[in-house]
Amino acid sequence: MLDIQKQKVFITDVTGRDGFQMEKDWIPTEQKIAIINGLIRTGVKRVEVTSFVSPKAVPQLKDAKEVLAGIEKGDAQIAVLVPNKKGAELAVETEIDEINAVISVSETHNRKNVRKTVDESIQEISSINSIAKEHGKKMNVGLATTFGCPFEGLYPVEKVEELIGRLTEFEINSFALSDTTGMANPQQVFNFVEYLKSAFPEETFSLHLHNTRGMGLSNMLAGVQAGIEAFDAALGGIGGCPFAPGATGNVCLEDAVHMFEQIGITTGIDPDLLIGEAKNLESVLGYTLPGQVIKSGQSTKTYQA
Repeated sequence: MLDIQKQKVFITDVTGRDGFQMEKDWIPTEQKIAIINGLIRTGVKRVEVTSFVSPKAVPQLKDAKEVLAGIEKGDAQIAVLVPNKKGAELAVETEIDEINAVISVSETHNRKNVRKTVDESIQEISSINSIAKEHGKKMNVGLATTFGCPFEGLYPVEKVEELIGRLTEFEINSFALSDTTGMANPQQVFNFVEYLKSAFPEETFSLHLHNTRGMGLSNMLAGVQAGIEAFDAALGGIGGCPFAPGATGNVCLEDAVHMFEQIGITTGIDPDLLIGEAKNLESVLGYTLPGQVIKSGQSTKTYQA
């Protein structure tokens, strides 16, 4: 029997940023807005909508300001990713609630991802944090390659602990432990989360998982068992990191919601509406999405004999 005490989890949708950034064919701005508005209508209460990143680095997100202006947020929290101080300055000019920044545990991946050393990224996060706090925005930090790096391999949890320790002085709202290339396994996720929550009892942690090797949902459950209450996921399971080999696919949002609801953990998101939005996204992108529930429907669905 699963040893799960949680009755509710909080899922952030990252379709608009981590999902769309991997799409090579341009998605019209109005279609991005429609997809995000549809997600909010399903009950999603936090959305990472886009990123204020260089259009040369990620052309798909060059319409960040226009997308943010078009969404109907309701009571959802709106977050954006920023890679640097300039991105933060652009972000606070819009109607957002939270700023997300990313730093890699891996020195090699950090250089490839943002062209900075880890030390330089810590200084950049300090500047971003100052801007966020000045404008009354929450500040979150994603720890890329928390569970291993495709360039440096696996490393002990103490390496992650050391980086978090350096960042705690900035009074970050939350840290996202990120499995950037889907290298994590359930036992590792449980052990890392248990260790880090014990080492930093005052900090708030979430999990950002990828399904590269098919263990995304299993890793989510391991996270719940270790005390995690907040997760990231993307509609249809799209996305990944353009600067990490083999980093295909976030955990599928509708699959995650279906799993949690089926085992009695409330998400506040309507599974049927979510499946409908996944089908809309599939039509927009023009290819079959990797998610499973979109294909089969909920497990409670019955058919005429």
